[in-house]
Amino acid sequence: MQIVNKTTLDQNNVMRSLSKFLSDICFEGEFRRQPEYLTEIFEYILETKMGDNFDLRTKMMSCIKTSKMLVKALEPFSDGEIEKACAEIRG
Repeated sequence: MQIVNKTTLDQNNVMRSLSKFLSDICFEGEFRRQPEYLTEIFEYILETKMGDNFDLRTKMMSCIKTSKMLVKALEPFSDGEIEKACAEIRG
């Protein structure tokens, strides 16, 4: 029973942390345009000598992909709906 309670508590803590993260992103403004911003920044970096690095390119592509996945997951919801859901989870 104690293990089940700890697991539930851990899951609740994870969800609260994720809701805080999403809430913070919404306050940063224009989070839906982050993939576009990252792409623009990374394209500029790729034109430099520093950008000629396979590991760096791989990391940049991963950042863009993650950012796009977040935007796609939240696409159906308005900023207000996201904020309200986050506030409810945080309690």
